[in-house]
Formats: sequence, C-alpha cells, structure tokens
Amino acid sequence: MDSFEKKYLERLAEIYPTIAEASTEIVNLSSILALPKGTEHFITDIHGEYEAFSHVLKNGSGAVRKKVTEVFGKTLSAEDIRELSTLIYYPEEKIDLVRRGKTEEQMDNWYKVMLYRLIAVCKYTASKYTRKKLRRQLPEEFAFVIEELITEKDDVEDKEAYYDTIVNTIIQTRRAGYLIVALAELIPKLTVDHLHILGDIFDRGGGPDDIMDRLMEYHSLDIQWGNHDIVWMGAAAGQLCCIANVIRVSARYGNLDTLEDGYGINLLPLATFAMKAYADDPCTCFRLKGHGDAPPEEAALEMKIHKAISIIQFKLQGQLAERRPELRMEDRALMDKIDYEKGTVTLDGKTYPLLDTYFPTVDPANPNALSEEEEAVVERLRTAFIGCRRLQQHVQFLLHNGALYKVHNGNLLYHGCMPLDENGQFRDVQVYREVCRGKALYDKLDTYVRKAFFSTDALEMEDGRDILWWIWCHKDSPLFGKDKMATFERYLIADEETHKEKKMPYYEHLDSEETVDMILKEFGLSGEHCHIINGHVPVKRGDSPIHCGGKLLVIDGGFSKAYQGQTGIAGYTLIFNSWGMRLVEHKPFTSTDDAIKYGTDIHSDRVMIERYTTRLLIRDTDQGARLQERIDELHKLLAAYRSGLILEKENLIHQK
Repeated sequence: MDSFEKKYLERLAEIYPTIAEASTEIVNLSSILALPKGTEHFITDIHGEYEAFSHVLKNGSGAVRKKVTEVFGKTLSAEDIRELSTLIYYPEEKIDLVRRGKTEEQMDNWYKVMLYRLIAVCKYTASKYTRKKLRRQLPEEFAFVIEELITEKDDVEDKEAYYDTIVNTIIQTRRAGYLIVALAELIPKLTVDHLHILGDIFDRGGGPDDIMDRLMEYHSLDIQWGNHDIVWMGAAAGQLCCIANVIRVSARYGNLDTLEDGYGINLLPLATFAMKAYADDPCTCFRLKGHGDAPPEEAALEMKIHKAISIIQFKLQGQLAERRPELRMEDRALMDKIDYEKGTVTLDGKTYPLLDTYFPTVDPANPNALSEEEEAVVERLRTAFIGCRRLQQHVQFLLHNGALYKVHNGNLLYHGCMPLDENGQFRDVQVYREVCRGKALYDKLDTYVRKAFFSTDALEMEDGRDILWWIWCHKDSPLFGKDKMATFERYLIADEETHKEKKMPYYEHLDSEETVDMILKEFGLSGEHCHIINGHVPVKRGDSPIHCGGKLLVIDGGFSKAYQGQTGIAGYTLIFNSWGMRLVEHKPFTSTDDAIKYGTDIHSDRVMIERYTTRLLIRDTDQGARLQERIDELHKLLAAYRSGLILEKENLIHQK
C-alpha cells in the first residue's frame, strides 16, 4: 500500500472509525445495489408551455397512471382509475370539486376510500427504495404517519385494525385532505426517480418563469442547456445581442408579459421609443405570431416594439461581428448590405427588394451604429436584465444543475447535435483562437459559458458573454446546427429561398451506425444498450424519432403549440425504468380545468425502444458503480483495521 492510499484510508476511517461501522455500511450499500433501478424521465423543448409541462411532470409521461393500473387494474373500473389518477395529479383542486354538494359524512367516506387507495399506490411505488431514501422524500408534517401506513408491521397482530385506527383518526381530526395532498405529491416523486431536461425551457410559450420555479423545487434533476436557454443566460449576463433577441422573440410570440410581469423587466423605455420612432409606421413585416385576439391598439404597439428591437438587434449583430472578427459572424452583419436609397439588400452576390424600407434610426453611412435614443434604451435594458433577481436566480440554477451534455447510465444527452463533416466524421471548429472537435468542443464551450458568470478576469468574462451569442446562432454551434439563422431574411425579404436554413451533416447521419458509435465512443460509451438522446428539431408528421435501430433518439416532437401544425402531436418524452426504455408520444393537452373536471389526461402512445429480459438493478447503473467503488474502499479499510495498519478509534482511546 502506497502512502497516498494509506492517507485516503485514514480519511475514510474518520467517517467509519470502527470495524462495526465500516461493516454496517458495506451491508447497507450492498443492499442498495440489489434494488431495482429508479425510473428516469426525459423531457425536452418545453418552450414555455407551462400547463402541458406541468401535467406531464405530474403524470410522469403516463408512468403514474401505469402504477395505478398495476395496483388496481383488476379491482377498479377504468373510470375509478381515471378519477384516482386525477386526484394524484391535482389533489387540492379535485378535493374542492368533490366537496361541492357532499355532506360531511359522505365526504368522510370519500376521504377514507381515497386514502386507502393512495396508500396502496404509495406502498407499491415505494417498494424500490430504501427506508433512508424514502424518509428524505416524506413531507415533514406527515412523515411518521405515511411511513407507518406504507410499512409492513410484522409485530402487529391485527394490522387492519391498526391501519384503520390511523386513517380514522386522521379523518376525525380534519387532516384527511392535507394527508391526501401529501400522498398525491409523494407518488410522482417515488414513480420518477430522476428527471432529465434536454434543453429549451424558454421562448415561444408564456410560462418559462413558472417552469423554472417548478424545476427548482424538483427532487432530482439535471439540465442540458438548449440554444433558447443559452440566449436567455446571455441576456442575464448582459450580452446586448442576447438581450435584444430575448425581447424580439417575446414580442414576436406576444409574450412580453413574461418579461414585464414574470421577471419585472421594465419595457416602458423601449415602448416609448418605439411609439415615437415608428409612430406612423404600420410595421406590417413585424406582425405577431399566435396573438390574433389582442385588441388592435395593443397589437399595433407590440408590432412597433417588435420592429424597434429587431432593428436594434440587427445593428448589435453587426457591431459584434466588427468587434470580434475571431468569432467569424460577419455573415450575419447585414445592415451594411442594404442600399438605403434603392430599398434593396445584396446577399451572396444577389440583390433583393426589401419588404420594409422605413429605417428612421439608421445612418446609411454607419448602419450598425445605434441612435442616441437607441443607446439609452439599450443601456436601460441591460441594467434591468442584470439587476433582475428572479432571472439571475433561474440562471444560477441552470448553471449549477446544467451543462452542455451529460453521460448517464449508458446514455449521452445533449440538446442539439454534433458538428460533423459530410463524411460523418468530427469537424474541426474554431472557438476564439483554438480548434476543437467532438467532446473537446463541448467541453471548451461549457468552460466559456461558465466564464461569463464566474470568471474574475474581465476579458475572460467578456469572452464568455460573447460566446453565448455564438452558441445561439453560429453555423458551427452544436446547439444551433444550421448554416445560418435567417432572422433578417424572414422579416425583410419575400424570396423564400433566402429563408432556408440548411441543417448540419449530423442530421444526414442519424441512421449511420458507424457515425453514432463514433460519437458514443468519443464520450466513453460502447455496447448495445447505449444511446444518444437529443431534442432541438421537431419530428415532422410521418417521420420517426427513432434512428439507427434505436441507438439515437430525437425526442422533440413539438411541445410548443407553435410547432404542432407541422408535427401533428404535442411532443415526445422518454421513460427509462428497470425493465427498459419507452418512447412516449403525446397528443395536445387541452387544459388543466378539463383534467380536473373530466379526468382528461394527455393521451399518450408508447413505443418500446428496449425491453430487458432481466430487471436492471442499481448495481447496473452509474450510481451502482460509485457505490461498488465505495464498498471496495471499505473492504480495504476493514483489511487495514484487521492487519493493524490503521487502528480503530476504540483501540486508540484504549491505548491512551
């Protein structure tokens, strides 16, 4: 044994100072290894759709209903199973609904029936957990009661009378409703052990702030940043292009309320400027998407805001390209490609007429320069984003619980894609002064993201902030994955050829086993049960999310309402439990009210990706590998104790 190993064992002995304690821990850890693997839930591309996301989180993509059916499928009707499932999803609302028109006696009977049913489901879902882990999930107020109700009592002669006494007492003390809520909230936690969010929490839908609040309360999760998350992170860091883009997209989808009410960002200076600068401009090129029910005056104002911030963004993009030539973003500096007299723009040697030629804030001699009024607005916005406490809390949560990728239990998770060449090989990508490829590219970009928030060096912090914009829209970004972001063209040029955004070669090699295996190997994975799981690109109607014989899964099926016209569904999620991996296809969610009143659920079709003949145990997971490593270390500590190389604490006391 070398000196380093001896020192390590001495540190371990401080935690387990006796043979008895080390032996007990070996037994505890070994018993955990024999438990079934916990269920993992994969969700991606939520895009601010809080109601649908919240429901999918509550029902575990159908996993909760499946547990209820496994417990009561032979004894309850389909209607009763639906009612019980709805109670688990929305306990407080369901109790309020049931209470209407019922006498106190009827309500007490209902409480008793539902408590026993919830206890049965809770006991079933808790069976794969140790008591120690289970206790960590229990609500403090009812921890003792729930543990008593779901734990078998071998030393109690009349178990039925014992449990009946507890339940009746809960009802008599008028705490039944509260216990039902506690049990209902516990069941999804026990059903889904860990949540993976594969990016794009923000933009399009109006509730990303509520989604972030919900995630911050979740018991166990990780996040792989999406390009829409990155641009919001950039805005929080004060990167001006990111700030302009966040406001532009919010305006485009009629979600300025998210900024004003959700995050308290003061948009009055921008609105005042827009009304003045574009007072007589109909701003027809800057119509809103999915916001046709807005009053005409409100829509007119938001279109002016939309145009004002879009022109500011185009100018800021040009400034960044001039200031940071090493980022190679000159192809998106387009304001200086406009002939302001003729009302045309020249791209790639071809000249196009502009759909809008009214640019009152643009100096044709210096088209990327902000006007004095625009400068003032931008500085006010930067101060507002940097000073927004709630947004900063959300971004810190993303930084501490997220990354650009994750390797977990044989799966490689990332939001977008892998930069490849036409032959399906890793492509060299320049990041500032370095050239990276494959895993090294992801690691380098991840490092720069963190510099934007944590570096104490001003230049490093600036590099990090600007790389956030690069990740959002550069043709080499693994989170973007297209040859250009044609925002300017879509607004101002009629020719749809200019609107096309060509996908990276990655998407042409999704079914190439050689390429998929190469990517997996790059991240240390190999074998028949390894997968790449990513989102980012909606799976269009008729296409399959399953590629390369199930080795690669694209699980963004269009969570956002803005995509459902081309997908025909409301997104894909993935469930990975101890028996295998199931892809879940969701139909659109109607409303929370419908779910509560009528028991409607998100209809989900399931496709089995992999089915295991023997159940996966914790010993087969990454957690199991870490536990086995600790067990091996403890065996070495036992050997050191027994050989006298390290003395037990009791022996040290005795010698003194």
